[in-house]
Amino acid sequence: MIQGVICDMDGVIYRGKKVIPGALDFVQRLLTAKTPFLFLTNNAEQTSLDLKLKLEGLGIHGIHEDNFITAAMATAMFLKAQKEHATVYVVGGGGIISELYKVGFSLSETNPDYVVVAKSTSFNFEQLKKAVRLIDGGAKFIGTNPDMIDPVEGGNEPAAGTFLAAISAATGKKPYIVGKPNALMMTLATRKLGVHPDNALMIGDRMDTDIVGGMEAGMRTALVLSGVTTPEIMTHFPYKPDHVFDHVGLIDPTTL
Repeated sequence: MIQGVICDMDGVIYRGKKVIPGALDFVQRLLTAKTPFLFLTNNAEQTSLDLKLKLEGLGIHGIHEDNFITAAMATAMFLKAQKEHATVYVVGGGGIISELYKVGFSLSETNPDYVVVAKSTSFNFEQLKKAVRLIDGGAKFIGTNPDMIDPVEGGNEPAAGTFLAAISAATGKKPYIVGKPNALMMTLATRKLGVHPDNALMIGDRMDTDIVGGMEAGMRTALVLSGVTTPEIMTHFPYKPDHVFDHVGLIDPTTL
């Protein structure tokens, strides 16, 4: 029996600035049934409040800030479990900085415990040089998510994975990446929901992140075909989702 739902956002709930057909009905179904749920995203730039306001702007209401888990939140949760009151050097924006502050971390450019890298719209050579020198000096190298590009109107733009690749090439060290497809993020999400993975459903539009991450975390999985994956693409993977739907509006967790 499904006792909690974890749902990707881009390609599942919306695409660009448009709500995917059926998404409003799906969210209302969860709210009416009082099914615990989280929207999960590799986005580390925006806070849960930013995301709540974005959904409201798309006509999706009744959502609270507690209904989100971002790569920034998962990274902060993971690092807090590793070391209390750590110091960090951050390449990234307000989303990751806010979450690290919430767990009691402080920012430092002098011998920090961690270098944390997320997407940044102001990434520059000085930040690259500083991150490389700190990692060479012993700081642990952490990435919020591995995405190389983000689709935006008019094309694509560099994402966190691009910056991680540059720093990795300069240091010869690979980052530990918290966000999906790492099953850790899915596990942290089920803990936040308070449900066992066996009783949780992961909904996503990508086989290589959403579905594999949910599967490896022990969750049931549902692929929607409203995003990047087609039935043909799905057959190229050595694993398959438990369920496949044309769009999220067709999913009723109480019947799965």
